[in-house]
Amino acid sequence: MTTLQSVPALGTHPASGSLPSRAETREQLSKATYDLLVIGGGILGISTAWHAAQSGLRVALVDAGDFAGATSSASSKLLHGGLRYLQTGAVKLVAENHFERRAVSRQVAPHLANPLTFYLPVYKGGPHGAAKLGAGVFAYSALSAFGDGVGHVISPARAQRDVPELRTDNLKAVAVYGDDQMNDARMALMTVRAAVDAGAVVLNHAAVTGLRFTKGRVTGAELEDRQDGTEFGVNARLVLNATGPWVDHLRKLEDPNSAPSIRLSKGAHLVLKRTRPWKAALATPIDKYRITFALPWEDMLLLGTTDEEYEGDPADVAVTEKDTAQILDEAAFSVRDQQLSRDLITYSFAGLRVLPGGPGNTSKAKRETVVTEGRGGMLSVAGGKWTTFRHIGRTVMNKLAELPGHPLAEDMEPMARLPKKVPLPGIANPNAVAHRLLVDGGTPGPRMSADTARHLATHYGSLSFDIARLANENPALAERIHPDAPEIWAQVAYARDREWAETADDVLRRRTTLTIRGLATDDIRARVEDLLAEGR
Repeated sequence: MTTLQSVPALGTHPASGSLPSRAETREQLSKATYDLLVIGGGILGISTAWHAAQSGLRVALVDAGDFAGATSSASSKLLHGGLRYLQTGAVKLVAENHFERRAVSRQVAPHLANPLTFYLPVYKGGPHGAAKLGAGVFAYSALSAFGDGVGHVISPARAQRDVPELRTDNLKAVAVYGDDQMNDARMALMTVRAAVDAGAVVLNHAAVTGLRFTKGRVTGAELEDRQDGTEFGVNARLVLNATGPWVDHLRKLEDPNSAPSIRLSKGAHLVLKRTRPWKAALATPIDKYRITFALPWEDMLLLGTTDEEYEGDPADVAVTEKDTAQILDEAAFSVRDQQLSRDLITYSFAGLRVLPGGPGNTSKAKRETVVTEGRGGMLSVAGGKWTTFRHIGRTVMNKLAELPGHPLAEDMEPMARLPKKVPLPGIANPNAVAHRLLVDGGTPGPRMSADTARHLATHYGSLSFDIARLANENPALAERIHPDAPEIWAQVAYARDREWAETADDVLRRRTTLTIRGLATDDIRARVEDLLAEGR
């Protein structure tokens, strides 16, 4: 049998379609002057780079870590209208969120977004009554033009058939509504790919060590490649600071006297093995403003989230024992104890929401996007929601067009003239892709299992066929990475050659689901590192 040690170094021949090497990308970044340098490879920076490249600008994007390596892969994995915003009267906001959610899930990335039914349990003595929540989910579905059905109320017995671990003690009724779900790291990565397809040049694991100035204006950045220590620089007519929780750190490099512009809210989540299948998610009101989620996700159960002000170093954010206890305690309002055993926890993660600076409870703060211009002309963008990532990209581009002196306006196509719903790479019906993988996947290589076919189809869309070809060409790559996960070794080779994976964490935490399943063993990590090294 072929072993992974004998896997050829894919991507050593131009015909493989591999990405440029890091050295080639650094040289490309160093030699040109870009219209726009985006610092920060979270979804705000990625979306802006994508839209800027579509508009015809010469775009560079760099990140100190991996793409979506921080907050953008630490979300609740939802594309949603924001049910809780209704009670604050933000009807227009909910309608706008629904519009973006539907656009992403139906026209932009139907291969990466999944419809998800939500059950909102109404318990005796809870913060909301059945009539209020019934009216709320009806209004919520109306603002989505009833695209996910009509929000309504069902009996506890009916709900428990779909959610067997639903706690029914003192349960009066269950309100029903629809939203969508995704793997945020995969969605971000496909958006990076879309930006590159549109002409952007990108490099992860490249940290900014300083800014470049010309006559007091920010005109680029000094960088260090964290993979080998190489120092280089990028020149740009305009620099966009999209570093999320680090936005004020970069603003200090522009102007040491700049005042803080944001505050941070920490959101923690737990991932658990499921004791039984779930056909719907739970959204349980904790108080007037907060909801706790129990979401079937990646064959697991995702619980969360917390919401508390965070004042430490963003790099140090982590799930504490207090977070774990709070999430399990709040989940226990509606989830049975056997599903909440700590023995079932496979992974935990925390991210930082970026909120506009100011007083008040973070749980009530608006998730709005703020674009500011600094003393040296650097633009900083912060805040927002995953659901509206395309809208945020367009908003930043409109801001660029309106800058004093219009430095980029004459070189860029206005957003209004560009297609409104450009699809992400791999767009396809995932059911059709999975069917084809099962029918064609066994010729001439080993037969693909149904769960692997389904996983590939819903994480890569039609790009799954590239991975299937790798598996067919080399039987070792058709083997599962771990017997209890659907992923195969061809995905590791593909991540290395086509998806900018540089480290084992890039592969195991963000290109695949091994880490969140608790299956990233030392042996697997070592084998991944060996396979990554073969391509260098």
